[in-house]
Amino acid sequence: MAQLADVTNEFIREEIEEYIQRPDEIERIVELFARVSPKMQDIAAAIIEGEDDVADELTQQALADGVDALEIMDDGLIAGMSIVGIKFREAYIFVPEVLACARAMKAGMAYIEPILSAAGVESQGTVIMGTVKGDLHDIGKNLCIMMLRGAGFTVHDLGVDVGEDTFIDAVEEHGAPILGMSALLTTTMPNMGKTIEAFIDADLREDVKIMVGGAPVTQEFADDMGADGYGKDALSCVALAKSLMQEVKAESA
Repeated sequence: MAQLADVTNEFIREEIEEYIQRPDEIERIVELFARVSPKMQDIAAAIIEGEDDVADELTQQALADGVDALEIMDDGLIAGMSIVGIKFREAYIFVPEVLACARAMKAGMAYIEPILSAAGVESQGTVIMGTVKGDLHDIGKNLCIMMLRGAGFTVHDLGVDVGEDTFIDAVEEHGAPILGMSALLTTTMPNMGKTIEAFIDADLREDVKIMVGGAPVTQEFADDMGADGYGKDALSCVALAKSLMQEVKAESA
């Protein structure tokens, strides 16, 4: 098992020590950064600090040095955002800081996306994302979307205040096997259940895997609503989407 001392970047070690509290997440984050190169840790640090100019420069330099675009994306950009997502979830940072980090990631992705497109990297799958009806919060959803796209998913963002029919229409239009719903208010959480019921009424529930998330949402709530999965943060959202896609492929085999 990797130890914190195996993470060479001092800033990232300090971030882990100060902000990552859950034992399972400490283990996961330490394992992640212990295996990546110092260059990728530097890029991740720039993302965490929201330094878009530094992220831009380091990404260009890494590509010039021959580092694979996928490695930069996974081990640098997305790895950095994984810590950002946890800090946001635990209210150590707030919307302005997250937006700065998002700009830094976009600065790096501006070089990565054209390379992946030119290489014909196959999409991991299509995901529909939206915040449920009555809820206008979107920063958590947007963070998930950014990381899903970074992980290779094609994501269609329906925005906020999305009704049941709009979710259904989008899933049908794009043939999406996965739907993600977000809510930040306890008063709008029940609309997740209403949306799932609408898919059942439309005889489409078996055609789509539904994942839910948001600050007040819990695994128990997701189970009660009949969702296929729950993600507690943006990193979990990506892992869940990958897992659900594997289920889809297995079921269609």
